[in-house]
Amino acid sequence: MGAMVSQLIRQGVNPARARRLVELRLSVDPDKPIPYAYVDYMANMVQGNLGTSMYYTEPVVDIIARALPWTLFVMSWSLFISFFLGIVVGALMAYWEGGKLDLGLTSWAVLMGSIPYYVMALLLLMFLSYRWGIFPTSGRQPTGIPVGFNWPYISGIIRHAALPVMSMLVASGFASLGMRGNSIRVLGEDYLRVARLRGLSDITISTQYVARNAILPMYTAFLISLGEMFGGSVVLEQIFSYRGLGWYMLSATYQRDYPLMMGMFTVLTVAVVLALLIADLTYSFVDPRVGGKENEAY
Repeated sequence: MGAMVSQLIRQGVNPARARRLVELRLSVDPDKPIPYAYVDYMANMVQGNLGTSMYYTEPVVDIIARALPWTLFVMSWSLFISFFLGIVVGALMAYWEGGKLDLGLTSWAVLMGSIPYYVMALLLLMFLSYRWGIFPTSGRQPTGIPVGFNWPYISGIIRHAALPVMSMLVASGFASLGMRGNSIRVLGEDYLRVARLRGLSDITISTQYVARNAILPMYTAFLISLGEMFGGSVVLEQIFSYRGLGWYMLSATYQRDYPLMMGMFTVLTVAVVLALLIADLTYSFVDPRVGGKENEAY
């Protein structure tokens, strides 16, 4: 709280007025000790009051509500596509382990996994936008088109989100390698030998036995990535001037907009905690072996 007051005083604001402004922005008395001010802030947060932005002069909740759907749209699509691509490619690599296809796809996965997403974003922006003009260079929605449920507007949103989504697909490299390792481990299990002795087809074995068990460890990684995706949006949204949570978070940092920064960090923290909680509570349903209620047969 004191940093906010000091910042306003350095800008020429009267000390008494600076304290009053901070109190109005955060709905917290800056003269209170930090533990008490923290309790007041948490109480306001539970009621949906995250204060008022010092730079945008509007409620932080409104800014988050306006930016959150755009970040969710880009990051969720990139995450789903990355994991789907990783699962499919990883399964192919494991099925043809040691062959030319496995060698080629493994090289591709290692290459993709070694490229930072922001480097991929710059490369895509340079070639697909500035040089070839296939996609827009910045923004999150088309201009000059009426906002609504119409194809020109929807297609414009998709075109603006295409490059950010493609930039995050580098995560599919790690997903592919993880799926490959899981599948190879499952392929060595005894129950697969029994399935082959029963005369089951390769498709049945690969889908009902290998894939279902190899995907299980990916489930936790997927949920954790789902919670951490907001952190990855900070740099990405700055590169493409995509006004989502990450864009506003960095803007709040530049402007020393403490209420907005605190609100954004709260969203990040809650997202990660919820993702870990959901993973912990639901994994026993996905994999009954860890539920602790195994029935022993004698």
